[in-house]
Amino acid sequence: MQTPYDESQHLPCDGACISATELIGIYYEDPSLLGHFEQVESASVPNVYRKLLDHSNHMTVTVESHHSDQVDVEVLRSDFVGDHYRREILLKTHHAQRVVQYGIVRLNTKYLSDSPRSEILEQRKPLGRVLIEHQVHREIELFDLLRVECGPVLAKFFNVAPGTTTYGRTALIHCNHEPAIELLEVVRPE
Repeated sequence: MQTPYDESQHLPCDGACISATELIGIYYEDPSLLGHFEQVESASVPNVYRKLLDHSNHMTVTVESHHSDQVDVEVLRSDFVGDHYRREILLKTHHAQRVVQYGIVRLNTKYLSDSPRSEILEQRKPLGRVLIEHQVHREIELFDLLRVECGPVLAKFFNVAPGTTTYGRTALIHCNHEPAIELLEVVRPE
């Protein structure tokens, strides 16, 4: 049985604490079910993944450009703890419904105005699209690039064999100059 993640044991990110392990721990007591995550330098990331991940842009826009299709969000699970809204998601291409990104998001709702916050909580659009459409002033700060060996859960989402290598990142979105959204984003194996 999964032990509930105790948000009170972790302070809101102060801009220096984005941790893949902590974000994975929100939903996975055993992180190996999702995969093995290893921090890597940009130079060791294959070019296609570097283009997808090593930047300070919204992943929604990046994966849509890469796959030449809009993406839709599928929220696998979500919850609230205090001011923090958390969700585990898949981004799927609109036409083929192919999973192109996996993610875990932790959003401090006090840093967003009512309109974008309400639309995010409706869970119908990717987070990046909502922020762009509502013209929320945002800066995306890349933290770590990650080499990922897919565990059984991530492999199932991407429809690949367990152990398949892909890449991901952790990032922080500052909304209106506040550290509002922590992200773990993993792209589909190429």
